Amino acid sequence: MIKRLLPRTFLGRSVMIIVTPLILVQVVSTWVFYDRHWDNVTKRLANAVAGEISMVMFTMSKIPGPEHRALVLQAASYAGLRIKFTKDAILPNIAPEIGNGILDRRLSKALAERVARPFHMDTWSDDRNVKIRVQLRSGILDVVVSRERLFSSTTYIFVMWMVGTSMVMFAIASVFMRNQVRPIRRLALAAESFGMGRDSPDIKPEGATEIRVAATAFNLMRERIQRSITQRTEMLAGVSHDLRTPLTRMKLELAMLGDGKEVNDLKSDVAQMETMVEEYLAFARGESTETVVTRDIGTILDDVAAGARREGADISLSRDGDLTMPVRPDAFRRGITNLVGNAMRYADHVVIQSRRDNDVIEILIDDDGPGIPPEEREEVFQPFYRLDSSRNLETGGTGLGLTIAKDVIRSHGGELRLEESPAGGVRARLRLPV
Repeated sequence: MIKRLLPRTFLGRSVMIIVTPLILVQVVSTWVFYDRHWDNVTKRLANAVAGEISMVMFTMSKIPGPEHRALVLQAASYAGLRIKFTKDAILPNIAPEIGNGILDRRLSKALAERVARPFHMDTWSDDRNVKIRVQLRSGILDVVVSRERLFSSTTYIFVMWMVGTSMVMFAIASVFMRNQVRPIRRLALAAESFGMGRDSPDIKPEGATEIRVAATAFNLMRERIQRSITQRTEMLAGVSHDLRTPLTRMKLELAMLGDGKEVNDLKSDVAQMETMVEEYLAFARGESTETVVTRDIGTILDDVAAGARREGADISLSRDGDLTMPVRPDAFRRGITNLVGNAMRYADHVVIQSRRDNDVIEILIDDDGPGIPPEEREEVFQPFYRLDSSRNLETGGTGLGLTIAKDVIRSHGGELRLEESPAGGVRARLRLPV
């Protein structure tokens, strides 16, 4: 449950780590201030007002007479109390309404302790003043006191100061952490782009020391991988030349021998060897040196389907949505051709469907062939693995077609899975991130 509430991004979690202790400190400080300072200050202010009212009542009882009462009430005005005496009046016989605020609690307690007479208190009807009515033996004493005498404004100032400083610190932390996270995002995008076989320029090391080390390590790793790919491609070019030359010489010598059963068998073997060499080289080369361009892969599917029809295949094609994405066209065409060719080899009808789902392009290739057992659907992607145990190229191929196809799809950052087709055969499901 807690994991669902936590931020998912590194920036969000970093800011949370910084802000959470700050909030806790602010909450604890506010509680201590409220419980000690504000409560004590309000208590003292309420006791002072209640004491002054009690003093006025005591003076009026010891020095009776209208003329003396007027002097006492005038003297009370210098203390900030506006007092009016109503002779022979009686408070309504109802319980006083006391709020739940700290001012109501403290003032009512102070009046009960120091005045010790029935009273009514009104702290809510006037924003600036508090009204108190005290029942005396000869009448009612109406007291109006400024709210400022009973309420400490430093509380609001303290809370506003804490909230303001917290917001400033939160803004500073967010800006700082955003600058720290930006190099990590660049590194992640570069790694993702490189993993998809797309151009990935050098990352400028910046940010914290650990991030600089990671960026430098990524640049070195990318250079080593590209150097290895280049060396492998150059080596394969030489191997290709060395293998094709003797094969060509053998074909010429066989052509000069004329016809015959043994000669025709040898010609067939040489042709098979040539095909296998081309397949092996294509698998090892992986079309890694081809430039990535933005292309509508729907046109590539059209070309593959048209080529299959020229070979006599019964194939259907449907397209839905924008299918434009960065690809290596020749490598992608080779991978799709291998999948379609594998389906054509065992099925009578092949269906290709393609559609775009948000940021993913999905391609489905269905056939009505005999299918592949579930336990072998992953094994067929292994190099040289063939369902047909014989080495006859006409029935089983070289065992590299699906391997090359999966290698091509993975090099584009996608995935390839084999499933059971609604038509009864095999469904090849390709998912490519745009």
